[in-house]
Amino acid sequence: MFQGERVRDSRRLKNLTLKELAELTGLSASLLSQIERGLVDPTVGTFWKICNALDIPIHQFFQEMQAEQLVVRRAQRRMMELSNANVKYHYLSQNQAGKIQFLLVEIQPGEMKEQELVSHSGEECGLVLQGELTVIYGNQEIHLGEGDSIHFTSTIPHRYINPGNVPSLSVWAMA
Repeated sequence: MFQGERVRDSRRLKNLTLKELAELTGLSASLLSQIERGLVDPTVGTFWKICNALDIPIHQFFQEMQAEQLVVRRAQRRMMELSNANVKYHYLSQNQAGKIQFLLVEIQPGEMKEQELVSHSGEECGLVLQGELTVIYGNQEIHLGEGDSIHFTSTIPHRYINPGNVPSLSVWAMA
């Protein structure tokens, strides 16, 4: 579950006002205030903008699991689900301090409300386990089916769409 007070705490640790964070993200100070107070859950694109502006990995804003473990049991996975999105991110790796995020991405059929492309440092590689996935990568649309994989630089604006009729499941490593 998303915790807006962590955004506020992170912003304050960076000695930023709401107005300054608004300027860095291109979002309104009013929206940021509502997010920090837990009145509004951010969309995926909005959340990426906040994380990039604060220079903080996305997973830092979600409830922590118990002590570090080598194994993450299915029932113990952390999950991130932002409102108004058809996407759930299941964390498959426990180590939050590591250089790689290992995720199971579940996307419901159809277009997400948020259509903005995101970009961030690093690179990503993914494998479609079930259904279909269209990766918008810069000005390209790359269609993937079950068993197809992709690898790209995350600094190029991108996003995922499920054009099919069943949920899309894909495994991603993001560094």
